[in-house]
Amino acid sequence: MRIKSALAAAAVVALAAACGSGGGGGSSSSAPSEPVKINFLSLAWQKESVAANKQLVDEWNKANPNIQVTYVQGSWDNVNDQLVTQFTGGTAPDVIHNDSPALSGFATDGYLLDLKDKLPAELKSDIPQAAWDTVTFDGGKGEQGIYGVPFLQESQVIIANKKLLEASKVRVPTADNPWTWDEFSEAAKKMTKDGAFGVAWPMKSPVNKTLNLALTYGGTFFQTAEGKTTVKVGPEEREVLQRIHDQLYKDKSADPAALGQGTADPLPAFYKGKFAMLPAGVFLRQQVAEQAPDGFEWVTLPGPKGTTAQQGAVSQTLSIAQDSKHADEAMKFIAFFLNGPNQAKLAKGDWLLPTSQSAAADPAMTTQDNGWDVATASAKNLVVAPFLKVNGFDEWKNKVATPVLQEFYANKITIDEVAKRLVDEGNKVLERYQR
Repeated sequence: MRIKSALAAAAVVALAAACGSGGGGGSSSSAPSEPVKINFLSLAWQKESVAANKQLVDEWNKANPNIQVTYVQGSWDNVNDQLVTQFTGGTAPDVIHNDSPALSGFATDGYLLDLKDKLPAELKSDIPQAAWDTVTFDGGKGEQGIYGVPFLQESQVIIANKKLLEASKVRVPTADNPWTWDEFSEAAKKMTKDGAFGVAWPMKSPVNKTLNLALTYGGTFFQTAEGKTTVKVGPEEREVLQRIHDQLYKDKSADPAALGQGTADPLPAFYKGKFAMLPAGVFLRQQVAEQAPDGFEWVTLPGPKGTTAQQGAVSQTLSIAQDSKHADEAMKFIAFFLNGPNQAKLAKGDWLLPTSQSAAADPAMTTQDNGWDVATASAKNLVVAPFLKVNGFDEWKNKVATPVLQEFYANKITIDEVAKRLVDEGNKVLERYQR
């Protein structure tokens, strides 16, 4: 999931959490006349999203005078470093906003409360099992626990220039009938004319995009046998890698100028018609909606399908600190904050997908405006990304996979070299985490 650049983290430093070194999961022992006080660390950063978060906290506080929630603004840029300090110091917030990959380590270290026996039935049943899988980990006790409530997810879609799409006369894909990768490649070739490219692949940070799309051919990049996890790069993993490479250097339908760019960097060229399609996370629709020049028409298309339409899922989550003195009250707040109507508000504010099935049916999530119907429909293809549960994945991603994939997409190494380096160098990294 994207890292939000964003709001200053000064407020995080001042977190004065009302959760001492209590016993994880108890109710308040305050006198009846004293309201329970809960701190909620939010990482919302977009203007609409911050407003939605604060509005819901205000609603809760007005309706629950005996359980008062304090909104604390945090930042994705440094949240995990801050939390390590606060967990070890016994000052962590009661309710913690984060993303699912970060939960495993905190759960193993005993900093997060296992929520499986605290989840209200209505909340549990409203969120599909595939989303719960993203927050289910071995908490270091030899049994699986649930260490967060997943509420927002991201999928990959294709944002397309409507004029160039229609001029190409290709079949327009739908959520129920997406393009195959072959159709996508053919469409990109047909849109490559008159000085415009069919597609742009910004690959400054290539790993998550590549690995998530690789799942459309069953590519997992990791395998576990007899308790040991190793890297694998077989035919399934190579498929999407080769197809993107072919668009760049065989078909010449992909704009090479975008390769070294971040996700949003190609947008000015997109608005000028330099290329027709931009594969991106659903959140990028917001920038297009807000920044596209007058008269520029665009549409959201589903991502291409291989042997499956599956994509890897990462969830934004709300967790409860193990040391919170008010875990029961914290769960009541979470159940309110993440009910169906409220998830729809949060998803709309963040331009992401709600995990709640009732939220996904909300008219705001199914309108054709700004491609919400296509974006929301893509959630059904999200599955837990296997690589995000691999111990050592972050180091493998940063030190091995990122430079290797950047070299491959720049046509400096072959796909066989990619496979060898990802496996050989990657297994050396993983080995250190499995001793």
